[in-house]
Amino acid sequence: MTNTCPRCGDDIDPRRTALGYRLCLWCGEEDARQERKSWTVVPMHKSNYVLLTDKRDLHGINNKGGLFR
Repeated sequence: MTNTCPRCGDDIDPRRTALGYRLCLWCGEEDARQERKSWTVVPMHKSNYVLLTDKRDLHGINNKGGLFR
C-alpha cells in the first residue's frame, strides 16, 4: 500500500506513514521551515535559553535583568 502526498503527489515511504506523517519528506521539511520562522530561542543573561514566539517579547528583553517593559 502506497500513500501519496496531498501537496506534490509523490509517494510517501510506508515507514513514514506508520509514524503518522501525512506529507512526503520534502513537503514536511518545507512546513517545518515555515514553522521555525515564527519562533526564536533567546539566551537570558546568566540564565537559560527562552523560546519566544512573539516578536514583541523580544523587544523587552534586557541583557542584565530578564524581561523588562
